[in-house]
Amino acid sequence: MQTVLAEEFIGTPEGEKAKEVIAKCVHCGFCNATCPTYQLLGNELDGPRGRIYMMKEMFEGKTVTGITMEHLDHCLTCRACETTCPSGVRYSELVEVGRRVLETKVERPMKDKVVRWGLKELASNPAVFSKVAAVGYKVRPLLTESLQELLPERKAESLPLPTRVHQRKMLLLDGCVQPTLTPQTNIAAIRVLDAMGITLVRIEKAGCCGAIKHHMNDLEGAQEQARRNIDAWWPMISGQQADAIISTASGCGVQLEHYGDLLANDAQYADKARTVSGMARDISRVVQDELALLDAELLPQTAQPLKIAVQEPCSFQHALQNKGSISSLLKAFGFNPVAVRDGHLCCGSAGTYSVLQPELSEQLRTNKLESLQINSPDMIVTANVGCYGHLAAKSPIPIQHWIELVDEVIRVSGRQSLVADAVTA
Repeated sequence: MQTVLAEEFIGTPEGEKAKEVIAKCVHCGFCNATCPTYQLLGNELDGPRGRIYMMKEMFEGKTVTGITMEHLDHCLTCRACETTCPSGVRYSELVEVGRRVLETKVERPMKDKVVRWGLKELASNPAVFSKVAAVGYKVRPLLTESLQELLPERKAESLPLPTRVHQRKMLLLDGCVQPTLTPQTNIAAIRVLDAMGITLVRIEKAGCCGAIKHHMNDLEGAQEQARRNIDAWWPMISGQQADAIISTASGCGVQLEHYGDLLANDAQYADKARTVSGMARDISRVVQDELALLDAELLPQTAQPLKIAVQEPCSFQHALQNKGSISSLLKAFGFNPVAVRDGHLCCGSAGTYSVLQPELSEQLRTNKLESLQINSPDMIVTANVGCYGHLAAKSPIPIQHWIELVDEVIRVSGRQSLVADAVTA
């Protein structure tokens, strides 16, 4: 589609980006077939094609109202439409700039502003979030059901961290909410890679990846968080002491892969940001690469070949580049992944979406849990902390991050190492 930019947008980064993305759209509607909100609501304005048209009108100078904001707010930014689009429309890039411009043209109600500010400032600050969550867990039985869902049940078991240090090292992004809500996930990742001869290094000064602020239209805030992480990691990166930067939350991993784009116009950080993006790896990719070097017949096998339903988060299947196959990895350790229905559809978590759009989020979760259980699995596994908490709140069967299952198999086998590896003090 051709877009004739209004004068206020000619030559601006937002206007030129919108024009570039919209130009690829041929209005075919294939995207609606895989859009979760279109499938639920059946409204053209709640599918990618309709939203693209609304944003096109905004950038052409037509009046926008709260109706436009409502339909853009309904969007999960799951990017299923990008996977389906035959024309390669980068819808997520368009909706990012579209929402940012829309915020300057339509005033949100004060209640919405307060909620969004709280999510943006509290959830993306690990230290603050940890303190708030600690209070929440103490009074959890007294909280409303919706608030309890934001605080998933935590495992009491605390596994010891490895004490040895390997020559091969990788940096670990702890994230903002994961250390508080599911601390066992990163502990499992550290233990599994230790068994594969890799030390995961945590840098205390690194924090939130910036995804929450980025998705809530705070571009400057997201950029600042990216700069902070780069500064924290750079001594090891510049000293060639780290082979990669690892995330166990696929949503964070996507953000890391886009640091190069996020800071492309920052003369001081652009090159460093591209380096970080190039080093970003999801934990699945690392484990997959390491297993390829091992004898598959010698890998420890689970004593319980459970039937596993794999829930691939939207960030994992539609956006993440450096990833491995979760199903293949679980098979390698003796588990039995089973087919699920509508695996491409979002579970409704989508970062802060479950808080901002609770009714739609609830419908999506109900549908997702039904789809995951069509083959009567013993367990559901995921690859993102948000999906874990959202689904676990209502799932009748256990849910874990897949790396925790791998850690359990290795631990039960009694093998401290899967490889011959030189260890340094």
